[in-house]
Amino acid sequence: MSNNMFCYQCQETAQGTGCTTVGVCGKKADTSDLQDLLIHTAKGVAVYSSILRAKNEAKEVLENKVNRYLVNSLFITITNANFDDDAIIEEIKVGLNLREELKTLVSNEDRNFAERFGKEFVNWYFNSTEDIINYAHKHEIVGVLRTENEDVRSLRELAMYGLKGMAAYAEHAMNLGQTQEDIFAFIEKSLLASVDNSLSVEQLIGHVLEVGEHGVKVMALLDKANTETFGNPEITKIKIGAGTRPGILISGHDLWDLKQLLEQSKDSGVDIYTHSEMLPGHFYPELKKYSHFYGNYGNAWWDQRKDFTNFNGPIVFTTNCIVPPLKNATYANRVFTTNAAGFPGWKRIKLNKDGTKDFSEVIELAKKCQAPNEIETGEIVGGFAHNQVLSLAETIVENIKSGAIRKFVVMSGCDGRMAKRDYYTDFAEKLPKDTIILTSGCAKFRYNKLNLGDINGIPRVLDAGQCNDSYSWAVVALKLKEVFGLNDINELPIAFNVAWYEQKAVIVLLALLYLGVKNIHLGPTLPAFLSPNVAKVLVENFGIAGMTTVEEDLKKFGLI
Repeated sequence: MSNNMFCYQCQETAQGTGCTTVGVCGKKADTSDLQDLLIHTAKGVAVYSSILRAKNEAKEVLENKVNRYLVNSLFITITNANFDDDAIIEEIKVGLNLREELKTLVSNEDRNFAERFGKEFVNWYFNSTEDIINYAHKHEIVGVLRTENEDVRSLRELAMYGLKGMAAYAEHAMNLGQTQEDIFAFIEKSLLASVDNSLSVEQLIGHVLEVGEHGVKVMALLDKANTETFGNPEITKIKIGAGTRPGILISGHDLWDLKQLLEQSKDSGVDIYTHSEMLPGHFYPELKKYSHFYGNYGNAWWDQRKDFTNFNGPIVFTTNCIVPPLKNATYANRVFTTNAAGFPGWKRIKLNKDGTKDFSEVIELAKKCQAPNEIETGEIVGGFAHNQVLSLAETIVENIKSGAIRKFVVMSGCDGRMAKRDYYTDFAEKLPKDTIILTSGCAKFRYNKLNLGDINGIPRVLDAGQCNDSYSWAVVALKLKEVFGLNDINELPIAFNVAWYEQKAVIVLLALLYLGVKNIHLGPTLPAFLSPNVAKVLVENFGIAGMTTVEEDLKKFGLI
């Protein structure tokens, strides 16, 4: 087995350069190599599926097999999503068999054309699991460092990490019955761009912005799927204490899983709590109607070892943000995973043939557990997605014109373990009282429980929802630009001080760049996968900057 790896896709990567022996996330070297091979396998599938899609052939195979495979394979490799080597190997096998099936559907001429991407993508196969493991260790073929040119590698990986985030959102939309053909076609195009040696640095920069363009599309698609299924988010008070009945804690991002769990548990005597990125489930009318949907428990994903221990009941991971448990963890035997998430030894909730899931085992286990330990009390307010904010547009504009609101600060993004992330709490506390924070994603847990007050009845922290709901702030900004008759979105009184951790934050960043937003402060550190030259391009063309101190950044934003 391999004793080395290379991964630098997350913000906490070792030494700010890359994890080489074990991931800071807890990912082992073998797992990292297998995830790289899974992406490699998806590229082989994309070689042939892109040919068929361009010719409008084999539509049933594309719709029923390829689309789901591509987004799920990418999603599995997102930071903290899947640590289960056996599950990843099975997904690789599925991909290789799918590639071979697609190969039979194209002409000999097309097969010869496909080989221009490299025989290692279109011809490699396996005779045993050992073959797969051995091939995964061929870093010069499969790994990130296969691309020797530092700038080309940087741009390829920047696009790839944005693509992973895009695939995650596409899968959530797909689970709600919403798909868009051009998104899947672009996923194939982007996978192949990462192995196309004919693309220049300038062309790759253009491709990165194209990833951002499709990021906007996929977030709009997911927004449509969520709101058409569950209603428009509305201002909601969420309890953060604990009840007296047994509970189930659901984490991750998939609202369809939350809906099914709520429906199946409604008469069970068990309460449902959200954790971390699932908190915004409380904003949707179709979900908040359940009387046993109790509240949110705990904080951001990285604090889950403490939160899960105190919760006492079963935990369901619908997506990424898994922190491997300690060996003596008391909760390890009551964790369930589904979708792209996985961890060795944890039970899986599988998809039924009709597309539904059966949560009965989780519910029955919950009945045997004690109620959660209360770790805090009170309420927090959220539900400020674009439909709700735009309904308040007249009031907001009046407050801007009167000077009551001087500036908005977008503090969307991810939370994480680094001590220097206390910066975001300090920044929120030291913002002038005439500023409003616009947030989405788990970054909010750094300040959403602070008593920051309001401006003429408008809360100073407006929470739109999950990381994908950063789309709401783009919608709001474009509407304000129209209302004030501005030519450039950057003329608005909006500053961007964004935290990132994993790849869904990368697609949000690329989407903002595509929309023309400039002068974004990105922290707590700039991505390790940006080479000096690529970082220079982002700084000079888009005004990307790293965070410094709270006082210095407040001055740079013109806030003090």
